[in-house]
Amino acid sequence: MSIIQVDSAARRLRFGHLDIACAIGKSGVCDAGAKREGDGCTPLGRWPVRGVLLRRARLALNRMPQIAWRWTRQNDGWSDGVGDPAYNRPVYLPHGHSAETLQREDEAYDVIIVLGHNDTPPIPNAGSAIFFHCWVEARPTEGCVAIAKADMLAILPMLEPGTVVDIR
Repeated sequence: MSIIQVDSAARRLRFGHLDIACAIGKSGVCDAGAKREGDGCTPLGRWPVRGVLLRRARLALNRMPQIAWRWTRQNDGWSDGVGDPAYNRPVYLPHGHSAETLQREDEAYDVIIVLGHNDTPPIPNAGSAIFFHCWVEARPTEGCVAIAKADMLAILPMLEPGTVVDIR
């Protein structure tokens, strides 16, 4: 098993030979059981990597990931509506409940590594769309872990089945 280690206090991510800066939630970290929708906290814990979503028009990859991946489409979204039966799941836009668009104007979601937080099964209001993605100017996230796009592109070919992100 490959482990991507996130040191939330030092704002550092370690994986293989890499030791790089990372961003976490604007409200810091919280115990996974205390995570709530919209709180800006990154949940502590060990989260399995479920797969990768890539934005074709903005990436030039030398090697594709060794784990499940797909290209995003213009109408791809992710439900963050606590009353939505599809809460914390991919959806098509427009959607009848609140949902994030996966093709944003900025580069944040050019690469999305989907983490297995609150997904077996999703519990409404316990946090959605907890991703590992590209950062925008090293700013804090809404609860995800983010790194520079160049660093993300270096990590992608290193991902393998069973990889986890350990946030401490």
